[in-house]
Amino acid sequence: MKQLNSYSAAIGIAALLLLISLGMIFTGNIQLAGPILMAFFLTLAFGFRGYESLKGFAYTTIIFAAVTMALYYPTYFITVGEFKLTGLITPLIQIIMFGMGTSMSAKDFVAVIKTPKGVVIGIIAQFLIMPSMGYFLASMTSFPPEIAAGIVLIGCSPSGLASNVMSYLAKANLALSLTITSIATLLAPVLTPLLMNLLAGEFIEIDMFKMMWDIAKMIIIPIGAGLLFNKLLSGKAKWLDNAMPIVSMTGIALIIVVITAAGRNSLLEIGGLLILVVLIHNIFGYFLGYWFARLFKMPERDARTVAIEVGMQNGGLASGIANSLGKIATMGLAPAVFGPLMNITGSMLASYWHKKTPEGYVEPELEGEVRSH
Repeated sequence: MKQLNSYSAAIGIAALLLLISLGMIFTGNIQLAGPILMAFFLTLAFGFRGYESLKGFAYTTIIFAAVTMALYYPTYFITVGEFKLTGLITPLIQIIMFGMGTSMSAKDFVAVIKTPKGVVIGIIAQFLIMPSMGYFLASMTSFPPEIAAGIVLIGCSPSGLASNVMSYLAKANLALSLTITSIATLLAPVLTPLLMNLLAGEFIEIDMFKMMWDIAKMIIIPIGAGLLFNKLLSGKAKWLDNAMPIVSMTGIALIIVVITAAGRNSLLEIGGLLILVVLIHNIFGYFLGYWFARLFKMPERDARTVAIEVGMQNGGLASGIANSLGKIATMGLAPAVFGPLMNITGSMLASYWHKKTPEGYVEPELEGEVRSH
């Protein structure tokens, strides 16, 4: 009870810190509000940990604290000595993809043979809906070309690892979610550059074959190494299974912070509108993904899975692609904004669906596996 009271007190303190920071902002003391805003997000994250329904928002709230720090003190996240911190992005993506590979096995792909309909529809929806929506939204705005291309880029990326966790929480088809994520990720080195060349070519010049190789280095090689590691040392490296989710979350947070610092000026100039556009992109991904699946008479659980797989993209990979093109401060902004937002909306959607148990639902046996993803 005392611990619960400390969580409640933290939320109360967070509310007070928010009021103080808003008061400072409205009175023209924006620069002084930074530390208080960071304290607000961190205190709120601690408070969320005490409530089962809010626990899923704690990580995203910490991300907001880190983003606030990057906006107020960008110089600390651009270079360390002579080393540019953007140089960490590709290695971090490779580590995350290696972790994905270590948690994959042949059974992740059995569903393609057993129930190909769900996988095929999910993959088609993934690479049809979000790229099209990205192009439409980018064309409708007056953003600079590289930022507009970033909106298309997040749409052309495969589904994110967080989609597996959200599918589990939403009582969707977890096995189908794992398979769609895996297949979409492995197809990305071919489909993402093709779609970018088709849809983003009017915004920036796309070297399709270079992009294919860059994505292959970030996906195929590390996932292949992870699969080999899993094959040779399956069950012998439990510490790695426990460490990889923490490493992945830390890596994604660091990527978002570095991008925010690098693109600070652009983000301050167009941040509000970019957040709105990215939010529309994300929400329509859920909506259109769900009804695309229902159009093909997929059951409720599978439709939920497709909705989450379509709406939740791999922002880290998109950031890595933008970085490989040397456009992290512009093209990387939409992916950086998309990541935290999709975690909020995904958690809300999963919580809503969690209360509505679909017909024929059976508690999945893959709980440990989804945690490793």
